[in-house]
Amino acid sequence: MYVRDARNRDEAWLLDHIEAMGLDDTAFRSRDYVIAVDDDTGSKTGFGRFRVHRDDDVCELTSIGVLDSWEGNGVGAHIVERLLRNAGIEGYERIYALSPAHEYLAQFGFGPVEAEELPAALQKRLDAKRERHETVVPMVIDSDGFGMPDALRDRFKNAAEHADDDPEPTESPEDFGIDSESATYKYDTG
Repeated sequence: MYVRDARNRDEAWLLDHIEAMGLDDTAFRSRDYVIAVDDDTGSKTGFGRFRVHRDDDVCELTSIGVLDSWEGNGVGAHIVERLLRNAGIEGYERIYALSPAHEYLAQFGFGPVEAEELPAALQKRLDAKRERHETVVPMVIDSDGFGMPDALRDRFKNAAEHADDDPEPTESPEDFGIDSESATYKYDTG
């Protein structure tokens, strides 16, 4: 498993999954995203974005999603780690997140910030996000403040897709109203 920067050809996949997960696609640019990929199959397992608000020169993590079959493998943690690294490389010392999943981000070192202390661009985003989600907590972290729990690093190294909980049902002739004891078939050789 590894996390890489998104490419232009990932755009359709990203948009499909952002929509399916009900995530924010405001001012979408595929180059702002990173994607987690399974080494063995090449399957994309998750994604996330750091969005730069040029007016206030502030950076926000947003649209972080992990496919259901890959949850619990540390994929989201590694996406957050890569996003913070990329934001740090771009020169951002403080990175914000406006998240309904604030407990998840807190385990990595994010702390709450008062809405009044947010830059103007993020105050507007917070209002818009609160219209879509019941609880949205503004969070902030220093670019070097990220901490990866050892358990999540180990899970990521050994990540495996979860089996589908509802396997395809096996269909029988009776499901189609056919009595298999008395039915004859066009090509019956008996």
